[in-house]
Parts: sequence; C-alpha cells; structure tokens
Amino acid sequence: MENFTSQDLIYGLFCLGVIIVALFLIRKVAGCLIKTVIMAVIIAVLAAVYFGVIKV
Repeated sequence: MENFTSQDLIYGLFCLGVIIVALFLIRKVAGCLIKTVIMAVIIAVLAAVYFGVIKV
C-alpha cells in the first residue's frame, strides 16, 4: 500500500462532503426525476475530480 499524500486527503474530504450534501439534498427535495439528476451530477463531479486529481 502506498503512502497517503495531502492530495489523497483533500480528495477524500471532498468526496465525503459531496456525499453529505447529496444526502441532505435528496432528503429535502421531492421527486424521482430531480433525485436522478442530482445523483448524475454528483457522479460526474466525482469522476471529473478522480480523473483530474489522481490522473489514472
């Protein structure tokens, strides 16, 4: 297992924050379509951060 860097910590905290905000929004927002759009946006943001920061 490789050593953790500050980028890994920032990425992890960002993902945790996105998940918390997403759960809060999903609880507050009604409607299946809106929930689907929110989840699609969250997945797109996480994928962009993953490929942008980690550069797989």
